[in-house]
Amino acid sequence: MWKEALKKYVGVGLVGITLTDRYAGVCPVRGSSMSPTFNPSSQASFSDDYVFLEKFCLDKYRFSHGDVVYFSNPTNFKERNVKRIVAMQGDYIANVGGAIKVPEGHCWVEGDNSASSYDSRSFGPIPLGLIQGRVTHVIWPPQRIKKVDRRIPQEGGLAL
Repeated sequence: MWKEALKKYVGVGLVGITLTDRYAGVCPVRGSSMSPTFNPSSQASFSDDYVFLEKFCLDKYRFSHGDVVYFSNPTNFKERNVKRIVAMQGDYIANVGGAIKVPEGHCWVEGDNSASSYDSRSFGPIPLGLIQGRVTHVIWPPQRIKKVDRRIPQEGGLAL
């Protein structure tokens, strides 16, 4: 009898792992780099927003300007970040050193709170292969449940 229960739980666990690995997931957003979109009052860690990730966008790297993405930091692959795409491959972006053309297979990401964001302005364009999902909704805490809008920040922006 316990063997049957064990088989059932292992089967459910494997299906769950497959679903979260391939189709959807949940992740915490820490810090103030994406404020006010996430963590508008990040005084303590218990106020972290938890977000829903959809992973269908990873098939053929279907991303758009304004998408909020969850990705591995290109300078520390163990670290995960959440930022907004402000430029795609082939776009030009204004940066401190002048206009930069985003290379093929890359995108330019920035935090909504530019004063507190470690993003492409520091580490450059990120390879699309580092993106692990698109953030679509805030799902925790309950008072902040909402859809995440796709928008381009007014600061920075595309160069000519």
